[in-house]
Amino acid sequence: SLILIILSSPVMIVTAIAVKLQDFGPVFFKQNRITRGGRFFNIIKFRSMIVDADKNIKGIKHTKCDDSRITPVGRIIRRFRIDELPQLFNILKGDMSFVGPRPERPEIAAEYEKDMPEFALRLQVKAGLTGYAQVYGKYNTPPYDKVQMDLMYIAHQNILEDIKLMLITFK
Repeated sequence: SLILIILSSPVMIVTAIAVKLQDFGPVFFKQNRITRGGRFFNIIKFRSMIVDADKNIKGIKHTKCDDSRITPVGRIIRRFRIDELPQLFNILKGDMSFVGPRPERPEIAAEYEKDMPEFALRLQVKAGLTGYAQVYGKYNTPPYDKVQMDLMYIAHQNILEDIKLMLITFK
């Protein structure tokens, strides 16, 4: 991850400047997520939404592609997944791995576990920057299908599959 941080630093610097100039708000967005063994950590991303986007929202709201809370700069960095680059620091710190199930917010994980007890099985491995569900699923793939993809990855994970998923993600 350190090598990728160095290589992507020009993109990250330009992105940080663009996010800051958009509305002079914070450059980064941090959110509590859950990973292996139910451990919590703060995921870091470039902020792609308005400041305090969730402030007046009651309950859990998932972000949609056409969400009005997404800033113009946010639309661009989300389209090219640049908003995810700061997670390389989460990987460097040991909170995440390159490949694994995407880390979920604890309150969403609790909701999913009510209807899908198998959702908790995703916590057998460290959360990842990319994963089977991200590569082979779509933005609107139902949560149940994503869980099945994650569980298939966990059952068959190996270094060759991880390399393949990382290359497909980069592409």
